[in-house]
Amino acid sequence: MDLTVAVAHYPEGAGHATRMLAVGQAFEDAGADIALAGGGPGSRFIEHNGYDVFRAAPVDYIGDYQQGSLGRVLTRSLPYSGKRVFDLVRWLRRVDPAALVTDDMFAAMAASLTGTPLYIVTHNAASYYDAAVEQVFTWLLNRYQLGAAESFLYPAVWPPDEGDPPGVTHVPPVALDPAGCRGPDEEIGVLVVPSVYSTNFDVLAETLRTEGHRVTLVGDDDWEAVPALLPWIRAADVVVCSGYSTVMEAAVGGTPCVVYPFTDEQHGVTRVIERRGVEGFQVEHSVTHVARAVRHPPESPDHDNGVERVADHVLDALT
Repeated sequence: MDLTVAVAHYPEGAGHATRMLAVGQAFEDAGADIALAGGGPGSRFIEHNGYDVFRAAPVDYIGDYQQGSLGRVLTRSLPYSGKRVFDLVRWLRRVDPAALVTDDMFAAMAASLTGTPLYIVTHNAASYYDAAVEQVFTWLLNRYQLGAAESFLYPAVWPPDEGDPPGVTHVPPVALDPAGCRGPDEEIGVLVVPSVYSTNFDVLAETLRTEGHRVTLVGDDDWEAVPALLPWIRAADVVVCSGYSTVMEAAVGGTPCVVYPFTDEQHGVTRVIERRGVEGFQVEHSVTHVARAVRHPPESPDHDNGVERVADHVLDALT
């Protein structure tokens, strides 16, 4: 297939890079060439997997707003946003892809400026947020994405919900599952996976150990970087996490998952999970309650991996 698809990830945390790399590998499996872009900590993960990635100027709206102030957003992330769009415009013009697939609002803007066919892959929705400024911004973003994109593909562990943006196309959760990636050599009991904004996960891990659990804390001093987390998730008895990327991986891996949210977006996702009674997941809000949930975990989830659905959708439209 003589076709290049550009894939760009949002630069906050590694979760965005993980799921967009999964999408990129699905295009490769279908016979297309890919070009990757991102920036921020997630790009290190992509490079660890042996790919070249274009690093556009990074932004961190969540960190600046939820861990700082609106002033930090105006003086840090906002100025870098223009630079990020400019960088991605130059990258798209150089690559000249048949389409751009992204979860990044700035890459979407760059696609509009270069006339590149655009496909959005993200779960973000205004209904997740409590703060008015976040609700309004996300609503406007969703409207822009729906208007600019050929399709807005919405990976979800829940069925279509009233809180989803109107007009999105539901696909199964996406997870990075590269062929030949070895799993752990030792038994995994509880796999604890913090997000970039999680706190006290070291305390949580130690609490679980004192209760007699075998615990693996991703990112601690003994953890070595791996090409994909899914084999570890599959091998675990229970996963404890905050971020939605790990939620999707637990769904695909069939591992019971206790979700311990921190950011507004994470709390919003867990409200949908609870409201829809999604099997395989339990939401808790303290170390004590997480530890209790691990003692009596939920049933195992059962979901297909949506990466092939995403790739097929885009390639069918292009060819």
